[in-house]
Amino acid sequence: MSTDEDGRAAGVAGLGLRPALEAVLMVVDEPATEEHLARILQRPRGAVADALRELADEYTLQRRGFDLRLVAGGWRFYTRPAYADAVEAYVLDGRHARLTQAALETLAVVAYRQPVSRSRVSAVRGVNCDGVMRTLLQRGLVEEAGAEPETGAILYRTTNYFLERMGLRGLDELPELAPFLPEADAIEAETPEGVPSFDPDAPDTPETHADDKTEF
Repeated sequence: MSTDEDGRAAGVAGLGLRPALEAVLMVVDEPATEEHLARILQRPRGAVADALRELADEYTLQRRGFDLRLVAGGWRFYTRPAYADAVEAYVLDGRHARLTQAALETLAVVAYRQPVSRSRVSAVRGVNCDGVMRTLLQRGLVEEAGAEPETGAILYRTTNYFLERMGLRGLDELPELAPFLPEADAIEAETPEGVPSFDPDAPDTPETHADDKTEF
């Protein structure tokens, strides 16, 4: 280790643990694991875990506008649900929502039926979902999950980024909604499956999402 690295390591080790955690968590792009935080701050994992939970409890007790949550295996700051109206007013001020109702409905079908093929998602929604699925793929909310053995259809599932954005530790924390979704097998049209009928990187065209042309 170089002299500069030695000096930096000594500086990190000498920092207060809780403020150091706050500083790091302010700049993370995804939830940070306790192991990673312990390594970069040169502290025992147990001490880091205790400090994180103390900070989370403190923010709740103080009724701060944000909280610290354990999500998708790591820790990250999130706005507190009680202040959702304020955040929504800021985000939607002069803009369109990032995901439309169509995209949210499609994402919900994937979340509750995964792994699921594109045509089965379309069967549940009752409209062609090619354009919306492309949007969800491009935004990293869903990903390919292999192929269906019987038909060769490409299957899709939600990603860790989906869990992060939804504030969930895992899919078992999804609300009880699946019983209200119709079984795709019972209503699916007899359409060929296999290779997707769209290129995820291709620009949108009216033909690829005629039924969803105003939905995203």
